[in-house]
Formats: sequence, C-alpha cells, structure tokens
Amino acid sequence: MTVITKESPFKIVFVCLGNICRSPTAEGIFQHLVNERELDPYFYVDSAGTSAYHIGEPANSKSQKLANEHGIELRSRARQFEKNDLEEFDLIVAMDRENLANIKSLDGSKDYEEKIVLLRDFDPNPGDGEVPDPYFGGMDGFKNVFDIVKRSCEALLDELEEKVSR
Repeated sequence: MTVITKESPFKIVFVCLGNICRSPTAEGIFQHLVNERELDPYFYVDSAGTSAYHIGEPANSKSQKLANEHGIELRSRARQFEKNDLEEFDLIVAMDRENLANIKSLDGSKDYEEKIVLLRDFDPNPGDGEVPDPYFGGMDGFKNVFDIVKRSCEALLDELEEKVSR
C-alpha cells in the first residue's frame, strides 16, 4: 500500500480534452477539498488536456463562475498531457473513455496502466462512467459536470486520505 507523506506528496493529474472545462474543475475542486482537510502538504494537484487546442488559456468562464459560487478558484492554465506525465504522476484521472484511451496510447509498454483511471470510477453514482463534456451544454451542462466532479473528487480523496501518514 502506498503511504502518502509530506516528504513524498501524492501527485495527481486530472485530464480531459482541452483542459478548460472538466479537468480544471476537477483540479480546483480536489485542491479545495485537500485544503479544507488540511492535507495540502501531502498532495500535488494538476490538470492537463490530451489536445493542444487551448494551451495557455484559463478555465472556461462558465466553469469559473460555478466554481467561484462554491468558493473555489480555478487557477490553472491549459497545458497538454505529455508522455513524461505518465512517470511523473502517481494517479492519472481521465474524464471520459476517449481521453483514457488517448492517455493509454502514450503508454506503449503498459508500465503505467494501473495508475490511469476514470474519475467516475470513484463516483458513488457512476452513471455511464464518463464526465460529459459541458462545452456546448449551456449552464445546465456545466452544473451537471460540477456536481459529478465534486462528489467523485470527495470519494477519491476519502480513499486517498486513508493512505496519508501525518
């Protein structure tokens, strides 16, 4: 079992397509939960996209609006997921099966397969297993994504917190 310490923080990256909606929302929510539980020194949280469409851009304004309404800041800038991220991170969390497949395609040797998962694997109500892309769904789509991501991140952190050695 992996033990998470201050000296060896757990590195987690959330991944979607463009890194402007779902994955920065997950990064922001997860970091917020980590801070609330006073676990900040034990985790390094990041996000990325499998495409290069939005590199350098902030999170989508609708994602930011919803997060801000919940006291959460989305500070990240979009970046593309790279092959070296496979080694760098302890857990790679994809928002949907397409991005999961894109990430796994970078792992030709299958050395990192066990640490590449779907976020909704942790969702108490996993639905179809995917966090839908809210980009064209209006505010209702973004609200749905926020709710899915929040409860999934809470469950994920509950599981990881058991491995923290204070």
